[in-house]
Amino acid sequence: MELGVAFAILLVCIVVGVPVVYSFGAATIWLVLTLGFDASFVFTTVYSKMNSSVLIAIPLFIILGAIMEKGGVGSALVNFVEAFTGRVKGALCAVSSVACAVFGAICGSGAATLSCIGSIMAPKMRERNYPMGVAAAVLACAAPIGMLIPPSSIQILFAWSGNLSVLTCFMATVIPGIILTILIGICGIVMCKKYPDVMVTEKMSRKDWMSNTYRSTVHAIPALFMPIIVLGGIYGGFMTPSEAAGVAIVYSIPVSILIYRGTKMRELGRTFKESAVTTGVIMVMLGTIMVVSRILVMNNVPSMILDALLTVTGNNKYLVLLMINIFMVIIGMLMDDVSGTLLVAPILLPIGMELGVNPYQMAAILGVNLGMGNVTPPTAPFLYLGGRICKVDTKSMMKPMLTIIAFCYVPTLILTTYIPELSLWLPRLIMGSV
Repeated sequence: MELGVAFAILLVCIVVGVPVVYSFGAATIWLVLTLGFDASFVFTTVYSKMNSSVLIAIPLFIILGAIMEKGGVGSALVNFVEAFTGRVKGALCAVSSVACAVFGAICGSGAATLSCIGSIMAPKMRERNYPMGVAAAVLACAAPIGMLIPPSSIQILFAWSGNLSVLTCFMATVIPGIILTILIGICGIVMCKKYPDVMVTEKMSRKDWMSNTYRSTVHAIPALFMPIIVLGGIYGGFMTPSEAAGVAIVYSIPVSILIYRGTKMRELGRTFKESAVTTGVIMVMLGTIMVVSRILVMNNVPSMILDALLTVTGNNKYLVLLMINIFMVIIGMLMDDVSGTLLVAPILLPIGMELGVNPYQMAAILGVNLGMGNVTPPTAPFLYLGGRICKVDTKSMMKPMLTIIAFCYVPTLILTTYIPELSLWLPRLIMGSV
């Protein structure tokens, strides 16, 4: 009963608009008081869970994303990708999808990706008469790819929650992320085909095209070195995710100030301050959720949920996975990616492992699910953020958004859920057995 009331408190607080960190705090206080836990339990749980070097990567990637967002890096990446699209009608949708994937591969944040790439691509699409409902939907749906293309903040949190390898969680999401990137780009191009006013890039001679491509590539080289530093350092075994993020920050500051000139040295203080506030909110949330998850495990809640699912589905593993996916999508609709990961990981990871699902496959399933939840109406935080950035009402975004969900996210989710090799092939290739 106490656990049921705690979940009710959490959901009611979120629905009425209470910030997620306070919602989890209220549920935590209720559980601690009603189940008879004392303060020492709370403090020792928080300290033991938070005393982890893995978590250092979170504030570092937050700072990196903030510097990149304001430093002009996104514009260089967009121009580089656009140079190779040619005169394809609707090609800016593919540019948006790929740019979001590349930007997300550096900063690991869907919200930062949407804010940066969206603010660059929206004016370009408006100038070329793109239907802005379609444009905003493509940008909003492509932004969560940053949760899949490593390094991903939510995969760091998932690995930390389940005592898993961060590097292996990163690799498990690469192929689903690439599939989703390609599908969203194709879907955007197809949707733009029926709009005759959509303009294409002006025709160039071969010499002019090569010259433009060369300039865009040279200009983008400093930005393209960032994912090489981060991913090359991590996968090459030279650096941990935290060290790679720190090196990338040191590299991004002169690149943003001296090369792309998107920000100035005196503005870095404000960037660090904003990042510190975001980090503080996340860390408080981590502490409260870890107390809740510890209480849930002590009260055998994951086993109770598994027994209930098996009763409903008749011991069918595939139906249980379907129910888990539906639950994760709902969580993604109600919460941001960080909150959803921290709530879902300690509950559903033991259930998946009990069913024989590889924990690293669960990492990929989680990433796709939360990404889809963040763009699924009615709550859909990225839906509204994309609408604000592109200056369009959500009504005009709804149909293209649902089209992308149906033809991009759902197929990717089905493949990731029911074909384990899709997420496990790359980790096994590089890491051996997982």
